[in-house]
Amino acid sequence: MSDFEKYSDASKEWSQCDHALNYLTLADQIPYKKDGEQVLIDFIPHSAKRILDLGTGDGRLIKLLKTKLLKLDEAIGLDISPTMINVAKDSFKENPLIKIKEHDLSYPLPKNLGRFDVIVSGFAIHHLPHERKLTLFKEVFEMINPGGMFCNYDHVASSTIELHKQFLARTVYKKEDQSNKLLDTEIQLKWLRDIGFTDVDCYWKWLEFALMIGIKPVVE
Repeated sequence: MSDFEKYSDASKEWSQCDHALNYLTLADQIPYKKDGEQVLIDFIPHSAKRILDLGTGDGRLIKLLKTKLLKLDEAIGLDISPTMINVAKDSFKENPLIKIKEHDLSYPLPKNLGRFDVIVSGFAIHHLPHERKLTLFKEVFEMINPGGMFCNYDHVASSTIELHKQFLARTVYKKEDQSNKLLDTEIQLKWLRDIGFTDVDCYWKWLEFALMIGIKPVVE
């Protein structure tokens, strides 16, 4: 089996160097992306010591979070793209607290990672089939410490065709991404509540970009 054949359908394009590098080129041009990231950072508790980043890419969210989390003991970033992994590892090569690991989110999260105070994801989960999104949310719930937080900053489905057209017209994409498997925000929020997360809400949104957050309750 070739390296390319080992990837799931949801991850094959991210194994291609050109695709990954093209995204990194466009990342800072995505309108309002930094606004959503700032809201995410604002809600992360300063006390968080272990964080997990699902689909870390070049480690963008970890870079932002480590400037706030002065008590950080460890940050782990998971990604499937060899290009992204190499870029992230190079960025953090002088920081032993940050570890970048290869993992395809289409498959269950590794059980040997332990528990985390915060699990984040930025523009990654929308590539997964809806059934996998739900099972991933359940796995995340089990891996978060009581009182911990899940922040999913992602690309979601528009409620109407017209709004979707507006989104494409206002972003750097301009055309459909065939790998996207977009899902309505409300469905995802309901899933998080049903799983057991509390204080679930969409904390920030611009057209098809949404920051969905939930807290794992502390059991008395």
